Amino acid sequence: MTRITLRRPDDWHLHLRDGAMLAAVLPHSARHFARALVMPNLVPPVRTGADAAAYRARILAALPPDVDFTPLMTLYLTEETNPRDVVCAHRAGLIAAVKLYPAGATTNSTSGVRDFDRIRPVLEAMAEAGVPLCVHGEVTDPEVDIFDREAVFLTRVLDPIRRATPGLRVVLEHVTTAEGLDYVRSGGPQIGGTITAHHLVINRNAILAGGIRPHYYCLPVAKRESHRQALVAAATAAPPCFFLGTDSAPHPDADKEAACGCAGCYTAPVALPVLAEVFDRAGALDRLERFASLNGAAFYGLAPNAATVTLERGPPLPRPGRLPAGEAGVTVFDPGFPLHWQVLR
Repeated sequence: MTRITLRRPDDWHLHLRDGAMLAAVLPHSARHFARALVMPNLVPPVRTGADAAAYRARILAALPPDVDFTPLMTLYLTEETNPRDVVCAHRAGLIAAVKLYPAGATTNSTSGVRDFDRIRPVLEAMAEAGVPLCVHGEVTDPEVDIFDREAVFLTRVLDPIRRATPGLRVVLEHVTTAEGLDYVRSGGPQIGGTITAHHLVINRNAILAGGIRPHYYCLPVAKRESHRQALVAAATAAPPCFFLGTDSAPHPDADKEAACGCAGCYTAPVALPVLAEVFDRAGALDRLERFASLNGAAFYGLAPNAATVTLERGPPLPRPGRLPAGEAGVTVFDPGFPLHWQVLR
């Protein structure tokens, strides 16, 4: 197969940032994806329905002309979040989900949750109103090894939350472990999981072996090769519970290449070509549409996009490089192998 046409995909986990960075990176996602679930971890965070409406307006104002792209907004869950505001924002169509960051787990998460008992009223209201909870699934206990933080989160935090709040719809975002995959598979129709493009192609050796590669450093951090293989098997099988969330997360190169570098891989320009390579190698191109275009929409109760996108296999594309972003530069994720699939439209 040298050409494949899909329903236009959605990105169910995207960082667009704000200001000059927003203007620089938005066109790359809007060119390939019809909708994206936009993360709220700005500074200050998107905490209320009014915040979400204002951020959505800034995104729409930054869109290139004649581009069809719908940002789906999220709220940043804190211990002071007002349940009524969440429910009203969801009913009004201002937000599609609420995002749970354990405090200190990742970029701009200092305002996140420390005491999970304090968010029970919000979670109960969300369960009753059908508002999905998107979860960054890592504990922040310094005694837990960074490579074990997802697996520990499942038993220590997520499972107790779900048992205490029947009916709550949950998305375990950017799954990186076999344990996380198993948890989603066994959780029934109320839970889904997103998988990124970069976690399908890198393991922890890619970050550390032969020298530190800061542009492969992300959170959750890439795990050992057996987990990467499990992610590929899950994504390319494309059961309804798994769908694409790129977690494309741009940072200025100066912040990535620092003594204490930021976590995040900027994958938006190459996410679809990387996915096509992975699915092609697995002999699963016929299931790429389910993973990238259908499963996520179904989980969020939306119709698939009517428009299509076509990818074509040809000579290797130029290696990803550095893009301007205001006064800074942003390095695009390089999967470490040639990309032969390109998006025609």
